[in-house]
Amino acid sequence: MFRGNYPTRMDEKGRLKVPADFKHELEERYGSARFYVTSRDGKVAEVYPMEEWEKIEAKLDKLPMTNPAVQKFLDITNYYGQVVEMDGQGRLLMPGLLREAANLQGEVAVVGNLRRLLVRNMEAYTKKVVENPVTDEDNKALSELGV
Repeated sequence: MFRGNYPTRMDEKGRLKVPADFKHELEERYGSARFYVTSRDGKVAEVYPMEEWEKIEAKLDKLPMTNPAVQKFLDITNYYGQVVEMDGQGRLLMPGLLREAANLQGEVAVVGNLRRLLVRNMEAYTKKVVENPVTDEDNKALSELGV
C-alpha cells in the first residue's frame, strides 16, 4: 500500500521523479514499469500501476456502456489518460493535457493513496488540507465505516 506525502519537483520536460519509497514499493509489488496516468477531475493526477488500472477496466467491462456514469468516467479518464513507462532514472512523463490542467509544474506533492499515487500541485494541495480539516462529522462517518 502506498502512504505518505513526498514533495518533489517536476522537471522542465514534465517528468516526475518517483520518490524512492514509492519506487521500491512499485518494484516489489508490481515489478512492472508500466503505468496508467489519468485524472477524474483535471486537478489531481492519478498514477496507477497497470495491474491496478486493469482491475478497474475489468469491472467497467462488465457494466453497460449505455450507463451515463460509466461513459462519463471513461470519457474523462481517457481524455487525461496515457500509458507511461518509468525510465531508467525512475521518472514518469506526465501527460501534457493533465500537466497543464492540474498545474503540475515546479513543486508537487506525490501522495500515497492505497493502490495508486496522487500527484498534486503542492500549493493547491496545502491550501486544500489547511482549509478542509477533518471534522466531527467526518470522524463519525469513518467510525461508521469501521475506521
